[in-house]
Amino acid sequence: MLAGLDPEQRAVATALHGPVCVLAGAGTGKTRAITHRIAYGVRSGVYQPQQVLAVTFTARAAGEMRGRLRQLGADGVQARTFHAAALRQLQYFWPRAVGGPVPQLLERKIQLVAESAGRCGLRVQRTELRDLTAEIEWAKVTQIGPDDYPAAVQKSGRDAPRDPAETAQVYRVYEEAKSRRGVIDFEDVLLLTAAILEDRPDIADQVRAQYRHFTVDEYQDVSPLQQRLLDQWTGPGGGASLCVVGDASQTIYSFTGATPDYLLNFRSRHPEATVVKLVRDYRSTPQVVHLANGLLAQARGEAARHRLELVSQREAGPEPGYTEYEDEPTEAETTARRIKDLLATGVRASEVAVLFRTNGQSEVYEQALADLGVPYQLKGAERFFERPEVRDAGVLLRGAARAAADPLTDGADLAGQVRAVLASRGFTPEPPAGSGAVRDRWESLAALVRLAGEFERTRTAEGLGADLAAYVAELDARAAAQHAPAVEGVTLASLHAAKGLEWDAVYLVGLTEGTLPIIYAKTDEQVEEERRLLYVGVTRARKHLSLSWALSRSPGGRASRKPTRFLDGLRPGSAAPGTRTGARGGRGGVEFGERAAGRKVRGPVKCRVCERVLTDAVERKLRRCENCPSTMDEALYERLREWRAGQARKQGAPAYVVFTDATLMAIAEDVPASRQELAQISGVGAMKLDKYGAAVLSLCAGEEPEEEPDDVVDDGPVEPA
Repeated sequence: MLAGLDPEQRAVATALHGPVCVLAGAGTGKTRAITHRIAYGVRSGVYQPQQVLAVTFTARAAGEMRGRLRQLGADGVQARTFHAAALRQLQYFWPRAVGGPVPQLLERKIQLVAESAGRCGLRVQRTELRDLTAEIEWAKVTQIGPDDYPAAVQKSGRDAPRDPAETAQVYRVYEEAKSRRGVIDFEDVLLLTAAILEDRPDIADQVRAQYRHFTVDEYQDVSPLQQRLLDQWTGPGGGASLCVVGDASQTIYSFTGATPDYLLNFRSRHPEATVVKLVRDYRSTPQVVHLANGLLAQARGEAARHRLELVSQREAGPEPGYTEYEDEPTEAETTARRIKDLLATGVRASEVAVLFRTNGQSEVYEQALADLGVPYQLKGAERFFERPEVRDAGVLLRGAARAAADPLTDGADLAGQVRAVLASRGFTPEPPAGSGAVRDRWESLAALVRLAGEFERTRTAEGLGADLAAYVAELDARAAAQHAPAVEGVTLASLHAAKGLEWDAVYLVGLTEGTLPIIYAKTDEQVEEERRLLYVGVTRARKHLSLSWALSRSPGGRASRKPTRFLDGLRPGSAAPGTRTGARGGRGGVEFGERAAGRKVRGPVKCRVCERVLTDAVERKLRRCENCPSTMDEALYERLREWRAGQARKQGAPAYVVFTDATLMAIAEDVPASRQELAQISGVGAMKLDKYGAAVLSLCAGEEPEEEPDDVVDDGPVEPA
């Protein structure tokens, strides 16, 4: 139980009596530490499993925790979200505390908010309606009533979506409408449970007798209402039974009412607490960790003063890439093409993610990936085990498992048996063309086939059998825990939705001022939360990390955008934040530093042969139509490819990391004679110009580039071991 833990994780696992505060940086194995702590407590007899309650913030995280605890032999431990745990208690105690049936839960409050706005004589657009609903939720989790809402908005400096008096009016009518209909919303679940425990000491004592050991994950995201409920669960002096885990640098939900204050002040409230810091990063390479630490080094505010300096435990990898594009379509098309090239090297699509600030940015990437035939999945879609095709597949597999023999599956391995059963509903070994619902259905079923293979390998290694009956039981357990297998497709997600996830390769896109930080981030704290959001995005990457931005929205548009200020002093050629000038401090640095004269020409790109305006990313790089005659020096192109292959071998990276094929073709067509001419070619940024410029110009001149000594390492600073 303890053998595979590092010293700090072991300290967490063996601190079985609270209060315990675990400050855990991104990728440091916090879930491993706390699940081993719970399992160690159960296996050593210190904890009774039914007396342990672990709470987190998403059903996915709770499901993952249940799955890990089950594997560690800690069956019977309750791992739930705050709302799920509170709802269970509310349903149990309501008849005794209040009497009568429990009010019906309002699954989606937006319709009732719309009706309430109408009763107030307000015309609210659908997008405004979502904001209005979110504002009511914020007021409730921060325990602010309708009458106090306007003053609270003014005091907090919150940027309200509409007039606070109007919001307060809708809020009041909404609460009255719920009372008339006898329904409650999700916030009421927490509020009513806490109120019952406060008003009925006998019920509170019963809950505290049931649960004696509490673990709270992502503690930096608790709201005042959740903390109020937690205080009732643990009771007076309840810190002795409490373990909290969090990272103030990953606080990204303040707009919903979450606050890191409870985490930051935990030692003040519990002076006797054991505090353990996890800083060994097992997820990301030193290059990724270096950038993440650099982002936080520029941060300000209370959370920044408690930041953790991560230390990578992985071998060195490629440097993060920084790319500036002329427009958004070019950014999306080139990103999609780079992803396709990466997949061709053997990286699985499910290990790649494209992350953006707002959901509205996803469409252009969906189209770009679909055009290249690259499968993708949108994060935040329907839960895996609730999809109709997955439920139908479960019925089919259950029936096949009950059958004594099936000529379709007899003699095949487990994955082959599952594939044969699903074939009766149209499943094919190869995916259908295109995207959309048909492809989504195929990806879901393919995930079940892959999971069968993984399940059989695991069971065989443990000396256990792996038949259809055992696999169906595994699916049932996963469905109960919401522990879904990965769908094989590139993940498209907002930075908020990416929290808690990780991939081998991450593409952070659209990193411009006004998008990140978002334009409505006005206060210093709001801007700092946007910085933390980028930090979360960076720390999702294990090995490959790409950061990009576009200077204009559409081809030929005005190149007025600037890369996010958060990369100032971190991306090559940019000035540190302290060197900014201008009314707003300026936007530090330019991509090519003092080589401003060598910047690429912005605006419409025309074919060098027929002068047609080009929109395709590769055509724009070559500056000619695909069908127009090429002037490429074939011999030079081959020399460039051979040289690139050698560079890639030295770095242990894919060839495209050095230069893409399209960039090499553009070089072989233009045959630049100077650094300034080479800098004009799309795909040759400042960092690559410094690193490879001399060698490329030598090849273009018909000379052999000078060899770098073997002991020269040009991978940038590496985190100390």
